[in-house]
Amino acid sequence: MGGNIGRPRSEETRKSILSAAYELLLEKGFQNVTVDGIAEKSGVSKATIYKWWPNKAAVVLDGFFEESEEVLQIPDTGTVRKDLFIQAKNLAAFLTSPKGKVITELIAEGQFDQNIAEEYRRRYFSPRRLISQKIFDRGIQRGELREDLDIGLSIDLIFAPIFYRLLITGESLEIDYIEKMIEYAFWGLETEACHRLPGRKKSEQTEENP
Repeated sequence: MGGNIGRPRSEETRKSILSAAYELLLEKGFQNVTVDGIAEKSGVSKATIYKWWPNKAAVVLDGFFEESEEVLQIPDTGTVRKDLFIQAKNLAAFLTSPKGKVITELIAEGQFDQNIAEEYRRRYFSPRRLISQKIFDRGIQRGELREDLDIGLSIDLIFAPIFYRLLITGESLEIDYIEKMIEYAFWGLETEACHRLPGRKKSEQTEENP
């Protein structure tokens, strides 16, 4: 987290800076947060903040993600379908919460500021894609998923609909939607032995998949 540091940083000072950045983010919104404001609220000099973080986006995102990190836990239920359902459900719940709505604001800001886009991709989305990749890898190893899957595309297939509803259509992200999304996605992801789409009779599955 943060930039490279030439000497050990004070943990107390670091926490003060990140706490101030997080509180200002929730209070004012990303656009209205300034490094000057963070320095004033935390009681730390602006020079010290810039020594540890390259820009406002970096320190604000560090503050936000440190406070929000525990919201999204990594499931390991023993089945890839349940793991991904829990992950998708938790993500949807988080993104529609007051804290999670900050992510939408950051995504919007990232369309105009490449630094912000790079920061939230590196600090938030890239690590979570790696987590999803591990879940898919486990599913393949256990024989639940097809061995020829394009895992990157499969991750998009699972999680892109959440962001489409959140950012484009504005429709709700209820549990029923998440369940149906997972079921439809897994019709193409699972091995033949695992196919089980609700509402389809066994005879229909056999007829359509000889």
